[in-house]
Amino acid sequence: MDKPDRGDWVYGRRPALEVLRAGKRHVYDAILPTAERDTPEIAEMRSLLKARGVPFRAVLDREELDRLCRGGNHQGVVLRVGGFPYISFEQVLHDIEEQPDAIVLILDHIEDPQNVGSLLRTADAVGVTAVLLPEDRAAGITPAAVRASAGASEHMRVAKVVNLVRAMKDLQAQGAWITGLDMGPDARPHTAVDFKGRVALAIGSEGRGLSRLVRATCDFIACLPMKGRVASLNAGVAGAIALYEVVRQRGCDSGAGSNPYKRQSH
Repeated sequence: MDKPDRGDWVYGRRPALEVLRAGKRHVYDAILPTAERDTPEIAEMRSLLKARGVPFRAVLDREELDRLCRGGNHQGVVLRVGGFPYISFEQVLHDIEEQPDAIVLILDHIEDPQNVGSLLRTADAVGVTAVLLPEDRAAGITPAAVRASAGASEHMRVAKVVNLVRAMKDLQAQGAWITGLDMGPDARPHTAVDFKGRVALAIGSEGRGLSRLVRATCDFIACLPMKGRVASLNAGVAGAIALYEVVRQRGCDSGAGSNPYKRQSH
């Protein structure tokens, strides 16, 4: 086997299987349950590992797996893989130019890998074109985020950018309208924003919400109805609700012409 300190440890049956199915990462080696405990998922993993010539072994010591996964729920499955293959922002711009109905998800300094993973899982489900992350003060596609996404992260196109506001302006120059989720007197109901055409959705960080400059750069600010005593939803849930509003408008709502917040021009 290769050097054991090289690479990331991705854990959990579904995340590991999606890493292998996506085929984007180099896989150094794997730990699987013993052969007599094979499920259809484990059997498929064995087949994919053999096809790629990746060595794998069985480890019966749960403490070893717990240590490798830092206490994460590994379900007896661990892959040692190369880092996540981020794409360039230029590739994102190219994708938007090619897709008149592109959707970009912007994560504004979200630091909790559980929220990042949850948002990536929803992004994959609704067909998001690309995801933008800032390079600093934000959770990347870590093993914990991969686990939280149930492996959906492996099928997403994700780019890291140095300056989120500059990237947003470049998206707008490509014809994308950006809506930020936040509260405030300028916020419109999320169902009243026109989400057809090229759009981007900005989700703020835990506790702080959208940063000042990101908020100011958005074309629209949208809010979710909050009727309870808790002031906000977590980023993963709020983002999922808004992303499915995009899907609803594109798949079910034909009344865009009557939308009071229909876009005019940049």
